[in-house]
Amino acid sequence: MTKFISVGKILNFHGIQGEAKVGFSRNQEDFFCGLKEVFVKIGNEYKPLKLKNVRLHKNAAIVKFADINSIDELLEYKGSLLFVEEDTIRESLEEDEFLIDELVGLEVVDENGQKVGFVVGVSNNGANDLLSVKTKSKHISLVPFVQAIVTEVSLKDKKITINNIEGLLE
Repeated sequence: MTKFISVGKILNFHGIQGEAKVGFSRNQEDFFCGLKEVFVKIGNEYKPLKLKNVRLHKNAAIVKFADINSIDELLEYKGSLLFVEEDTIRESLEEDEFLIDELVGLEVVDENGQKVGFVVGVSNNGANDLLSVKTKSKHISLVPFVQAIVTEVSLKDKKITINNIEGLLE
């Protein structure tokens, strides 16, 4: 079964020719602009939408879908999430990049192999990604997902090794 991952949302229409204003994740401009097809979920089905043209405008993308030529044709999709197949995203990942759902739930250990917690979420502060790590004391700490701190990610072993510098997990 094909797995779909959300890559944006149709926020509104733009103009009268059926163009959509689409919001997408920060720092994903190149990926989003390179897409040829996205899917919109209608009921339990994923309907493909071909992208005819994509241009950036302020903090969003202006998207012209093939076969949508008016506001009326676009209106039914307003507020809809846009998805791509997981394989499409995997093809664009660099060696040291991961999908968020791959990281959530992984055990976090220090450089000595001692368990310090597990990942409960991933966010971004504008400069870099942050792992939300729930420690043994049930406290959630934000750990910068940078090479100096996150020294190894092993999806196979389901664990992340961190350089547990003083004050990081307090």
